[in-house]
Amino acid sequence: QVQLVESGGGLVQPGGSLRLSCAVSGTIFRLGIMGWYRQPPGKQRELVATITGGGSTNYADSVKGRFFISRDNAKNTAYLQMNSLKPEDTAIYYCNYQNRGTYWGQGTQVTVST
Repeated sequence: QVQLVESGGGLVQPGGSLRLSCAVSGTIFRLGIMGWYRQPPGKQRELVATITGGGSTNYADSVKGRFFISRDNAKNTAYLQMNSLKPEDTAIYYCNYQNRGTYWGQGTQVTVST
C-alpha cells in the first residue's frame, strides 16, 4: 500500500520561504515520478513541479526560478523549496507519486500573507 505523508506547510510573509516534504512508503521510490500540485482557494488543482527518479525536473511558469523540487531516493522523500513567496502562492499543496498508479498526499496548507 503506497502512502504519502506531507509536512512543512504554514503561514509565511510575502518574500519568505518554506520547504515542504513528502515521505513515501510502500513502493520502490526511485522508480516513480514525484510531483507537487496546488489548489488555490476557489480554483482547480494545478501542477507546480515534477521530478523523475533520475532527477529531471519540470516547473510551472509561475514558479520557475522561485521553487525548486528535489528528492532523496535513499530517504524515500521529495521536497519542494519555495522562495520569494507571493500571496498568489496561497494554496493547499499536494504531493503526487506515479508508478504503476497515481497516489496523493493528504495536502498541506500554505498561506502567504502579512
